[in-house]
Amino acid sequence: MEKQTVTIYDVAREAAVSMATVSRVVNGNPNVKPATRKKVLAVIERLDYRPNAVARGLASKRSTTVGVIIPDVTNIYFASLARGIDDIAMMYKYNIILTNSDDAGEQEVNVLNTLMAKQVDGVIFMGNHIDDKLRAEFKRAKAPVVLAGTVDPNNETPSVNIDYAAAVEEAVTNLIGRGHKKIALALGSLSQSINAEYRLTGYKRALTKAKIPFDDALVYEAGYSYDAGRKLQPVIADSGATAVFVGDDEMAAGIINASMETGINVPDDLEVVTSNDTIITQITRPAITSITQPLYDIGAVAMRMLTKLMNDKELDEKTVTLPYGIVRRGSTKSAD
Repeated sequence: MEKQTVTIYDVAREAAVSMATVSRVVNGNPNVKPATRKKVLAVIERLDYRPNAVARGLASKRSTTVGVIIPDVTNIYFASLARGIDDIAMMYKYNIILTNSDDAGEQEVNVLNTLMAKQVDGVIFMGNHIDDKLRAEFKRAKAPVVLAGTVDPNNETPSVNIDYAAAVEEAVTNLIGRGHKKIALALGSLSQSINAEYRLTGYKRALTKAKIPFDDALVYEAGYSYDAGRKLQPVIADSGATAVFVGDDEMAAGIINASMETGINVPDDLEVVTSNDTIITQITRPAITSITQPLYDIGAVAMRMLTKLMNDKELDEKTVTLPYGIVRRGSTKSAD
């Protein structure tokens, strides 16, 4: 027979006290009579009650729980961000509810509302685009929201990221400096702000400064996956591009492997630069040149900002931009 979960209601009933009293005992609140505390603790031990976040929050009006919304929990980029979030959450004694939104607008709204129904104290949101509907839900939410590795073009929601436009501009400028004039840009959907308003902008700025005409036929939209990169590779090859900047490490790995399998040498025939510097960039052959992002720090700073907001403290900065770098590996040639 399956053992039933013991709830705060069961403890309150057995101890003949209110659920708020049980919550105060669980939280170590001193405003409980010693005899009552002893009675409640005895029932907790007898029933083997394991208090959850909601029970802990009844007395304090807080659940000590933070919701984290990730577009794809299997993506290494977002997993790296989540590590920083989790470490700071543990430091400040918050529990984490991790949710997957499938990077879909309607699902993101549903997940956010579900977290609000669970009475989370705050939300860390990660995604590639914030539309008006989601922005309205952020404003309506009773708990604060902070963006991690996610851009809000309207600058309405506190966020932590890098200067994506400047990073792409520098990476593409480096490719131009090595003699490339036909450089492809492989991204996710251009309906996503991070691509249309930041990465594409950086790409165009680099071309403009080098007096290279922009060719929209060299801009490709694909999924953020290894398979998407493999499928995109022959299209890039047919375009005659000699270099490509890629918006996702898994996609870049797919492009490299498919290129090498078809006799296109990386970097001799095609130079590849990617965006996120996850572990994937180091285990491919050749290893991939990449923009470096302080992924752990982005997550950690976002969580620290959220702890301030959850405690009604003012933020020093609403938008925090952390430094980026570029690490050169075997997918690009040495500068002459």
